[in-house]
Amino acid sequence: MPPESNFTDLHALEPLLAQLGALAERYTPDDPNTALLKLRQYGELVSRVVAARSGQLLTEDETQQARLSRLRREGILPQEVWQLLTELRRSGNEANHEFTGEREQAANLLKFAWIVGVWLLRTFQDAEYVRHEFVEPQRKDEAGELRALLAEAEQAREAAERRLAEQQAQAPRDAAPIVAAASRAAKHLDLDEAQTRQLIDAQLRAAGWDVDTVHFRYSKGTRPTKGRNIAIAEWPSSSGPADYALFVGLTPVGVVEAKRIKKAVMGSLEQAARYSRGFSLDLAGLTLPHGPWGMGDSAYRVPFLYATNGRPYLAQLKTESGIWFRDARRAVNPSHPLPAWHRPQDLLAMLEQDTAAADERLKTEPLEYEVGLRPYQKEAIKAVEGAIGEGRRELLLAMATGTGKTKTAVALIYRLLKAGRFRRVLFLVDRETLGKQAGDDFKITRLEGTRTFADTFNLTAIDDGPADETTHVHVTTVQGMVRRVLGGAGDGPPVGQYDLIVVDEAHRGYTLDKELSDVELGWRNEADYVSKYRQVLEHFDAVKVALTATPALHTTQIFGTPIYAYTYRDAVLDGVLIDHEPPIVIQTELGQSGIHWKQGEQIQTYTPGDDAVSLYQAPDDIGLDLDAFNRRVIAEGFNRAVCAELAAQLNPHGPEKTLIFCANDRHADDVVRLLKEAFRAVYGELDDSAVVKITGASDRPNDLIRHYRNETLPSVAVTVDLLTTGIDVPRISNLVFLRRVGSRILFEQMLGRATRRADDIGKTTFRIYDAVKAYEAAAPFSTMQAVVQQPKRTFAGLAQDMHAAPTTAARALLRDELVGKLQRIKTRLTQAARDTFEGETGFTPEAYLTHLRTLSPDALPAFVAGHAAVMGVLDTGRTGSGQPIFISDHDDTVVSVVQAYPGGVRAEDYLSAFQTYVQQHRDQIPALLTVLTKPSGLTRDSLLALRRQLDNEGFSEVALQRAYASVRQVDAAASIIGFIRAAAEGEAPQPFGARVDAALSRLLGSRPWTPPQKQWLTRLAAQLKADGLLDSAQLDDPSHPVKQQMGGFERLSKTIFGGELPLILTQLQEGVWARHLT
Repeated sequence: MPPESNFTDLHALEPLLAQLGALAERYTPDDPNTALLKLRQYGELVSRVVAARSGQLLTEDETQQARLSRLRREGILPQEVWQLLTELRRSGNEANHEFTGEREQAANLLKFAWIVGVWLLRTFQDAEYVRHEFVEPQRKDEAGELRALLAEAEQAREAAERRLAEQQAQAPRDAAPIVAAASRAAKHLDLDEAQTRQLIDAQLRAAGWDVDTVHFRYSKGTRPTKGRNIAIAEWPSSSGPADYALFVGLTPVGVVEAKRIKKAVMGSLEQAARYSRGFSLDLAGLTLPHGPWGMGDSAYRVPFLYATNGRPYLAQLKTESGIWFRDARRAVNPSHPLPAWHRPQDLLAMLEQDTAAADERLKTEPLEYEVGLRPYQKEAIKAVEGAIGEGRRELLLAMATGTGKTKTAVALIYRLLKAGRFRRVLFLVDRETLGKQAGDDFKITRLEGTRTFADTFNLTAIDDGPADETTHVHVTTVQGMVRRVLGGAGDGPPVGQYDLIVVDEAHRGYTLDKELSDVELGWRNEADYVSKYRQVLEHFDAVKVALTATPALHTTQIFGTPIYAYTYRDAVLDGVLIDHEPPIVIQTELGQSGIHWKQGEQIQTYTPGDDAVSLYQAPDDIGLDLDAFNRRVIAEGFNRAVCAELAAQLNPHGPEKTLIFCANDRHADDVVRLLKEAFRAVYGELDDSAVVKITGASDRPNDLIRHYRNETLPSVAVTVDLLTTGIDVPRISNLVFLRRVGSRILFEQMLGRATRRADDIGKTTFRIYDAVKAYEAAAPFSTMQAVVQQPKRTFAGLAQDMHAAPTTAARALLRDELVGKLQRIKTRLTQAARDTFEGETGFTPEAYLTHLRTLSPDALPAFVAGHAAVMGVLDTGRTGSGQPIFISDHDDTVVSVVQAYPGGVRAEDYLSAFQTYVQQHRDQIPALLTVLTKPSGLTRDSLLALRRQLDNEGFSEVALQRAYASVRQVDAAASIIGFIRAAAEGEAPQPFGARVDAALSRLLGSRPWTPPQKQWLTRLAAQLKADGLLDSAQLDDPSHPVKQQMGGFERLSKTIFGGELPLILTQLQEGVWARHLT
């Protein structure tokens, strides 16, 4: 038997909710305006109940809009419920201020309120609550009954306030179980088509459209008019009526197919396409917006197609959620989901864009700019523009640190804006310092003429405040955009605010959070798994271009595989970046043997958060290897020995800079202290500012970074992770690893701090000092490691989920998660926590784990049902103030300092392997044969290909130079050609510069030369020293001085050398490899 009111069951949860719902029912047939007011009060009380029971109720001054937004942001209020409560709030406000209210509207909103009530009961009272069928309210004449209801509601208000205060006080400390329950309950919301239309109306209204699916219908005489942005329901077409037609004035711009909330939506775009093709224009004054698009009967008459079921977008339910959209004007334009509707002005702006024409303009737009783009930067820009022209919406551009990613991005954005391909660009960074650097680049970069980018297009930099409608490029942080998209009281910025997003350093700070598995989908809270970063990206209807030096799995899962890649090794071979010498490995006695204590020894320990050092008696022999140094054990002796060796190797007075990576902030402090002591022991005096710690714990770290970059001192910076990425200090010539790095991406970013050229200090290579085998540990990383952020789930949350998990597979997943979580913390339990655990469960933690592993998943809920107290202990009281850290007083000494060549071999063995490789392949690789027979015949491309092939085999020019210098004890600044000839023919590897100087001297003495000829030959010889060879293609490059000053190779040859330059260059390069020096 149905209850007397649709809201009666709410009485057990909150009596006032049941009374307000009943009042709204009574008023709906005869007084819909008052019904809407009661429904607004009902919605406000629902939000307060949710907040109180979650421990999130704030002061009474908080508005309903702000409260709803906050609860949604914190994951307590699912998006689906937020939409319903927002519509109750909006309609109630309108009824209050404008005295509106229709019976049909009130009836639909009453169902919204009832659905919210069902969700509330399933979230906070009974997850398996079975709802009654909704009973339509009937007109009643019992005035006395109504007065009684009003009186009861008034009397219940004070009691409701007391209950809210009690619920707030009794709310659990961890809201995660409530978030999960709310999400599960929301998945069972079911709106009929009329109710779904009501939601869609609200969404369209929020975007600036006049809409009322009940009254603004074609059949009721609603027609578009000038100056009005309106959504008209049931607009006729040859394929049947479109659910909505969107008009800006008299121009139809969009058609919408609306589905019931549980219906799939992506495939419904085809219905919208049919409406567009058969759209009726039988009305005076209607104008097509530049169309139709296409041929014959398949041509689209309305450009923008939409399909929706009112459901928020979720990646795991991609085809069944979101507002699916397609711009039908080009066949290459893909359909994609949006979180909200375009505003009328967004669609008008899109209509003004001719993207096809813009793509064609970009194909012929020159790439020669004042900024002087390098060839690979031009290739990268062309690759991005080509992919955009093909309809790609997520693109990844991989360029090594120091190769000018930002400059490339500035030029790319300039071209895209100039061509009219995009209107507004969001440039996202994840650190304010990077944002300031990017803003400065936009302000100073000149592309054409004397005007900078910022002189040509309106720039809103990171310090310029919010962007306005005239902004072309907005530079901001991800964190700032998260606050705008997810943190405000409103619905966030419009989806059409930006049509291009460029993401800098996309490998970092932007983790692709864990995808819900099929087992988890439908009963876990997806909000736990969706990163705020990804929500920002998906909020805007924009093409996304991601920039990174080190593509990671999580980056490629968002943006796809790189459309263009320019690696560190490519840049080294091109001379854009510098190579590092084979790492210098510092080995100590403790590093080789580890730190050991015998059973019964007294060990000093320190617990973070405590002020005292305590003694710990080793219950058994304890051994800690190198990886644990300065993490689990404070290794003073090791640190002192390494710092003494570094002081002998490094110059603290500049101009070279050194960057040292430590395990943690405490370790960084120790290294600063010990390194200063060691430097003073070597040099006698030391400016105290020469060595500084720059970490997040430092005072004013940004100022320290600026001093380190721009001034002579400090010359040595000691950091943990603040300087690992995104900071450009070209003078860094030494990297010191005192910590292991578990991520290939982070390790390569660390190396990238020293790869930039610094010609002003003669930097040709950089050195790596490795005391912890970091390079050796990172070298085997051959695949991109996933960076997956797991939700921070509590033990209590896991226990609750076990009861809610609907299948055996889901319970098995939870069992494995509980086992893994308990396994990680079992050794850290305090004795009191262990006693509580054993007393409550009857098991030791180890026995509990064993039993869990053997337990049937279906028996799991019953097993953990009585362990609530234990779960609380595990969440809050398991480890006191932290994990104790051992303090070692073991002395240490350096036993060896050696360079580690590829493969971990000695220099002699490395040279022997190179000699064997050259001799075995001399007849198989054409360029290798040319080097040995006629090196002057090499072209730039063939030499580059040869260097790349040798580099892939582990034979780099820098490593060969160091190996020859080590073995032969000579200056071996030879080129790769010299090393190849030495390996094959037994020639002594002479410094390449000396060879060029000798060849030039012989050439200048071979005949009389005019002063201009001598000057140009000297300049060409200097270019030969820098590049290893000279050819006409190189001299014709637009950035080369020959091209810029003389118009290119042919003109220089004719004007200065009488057409003989090809022969002269051949003589010069043959002279380089003549045997005069050997």
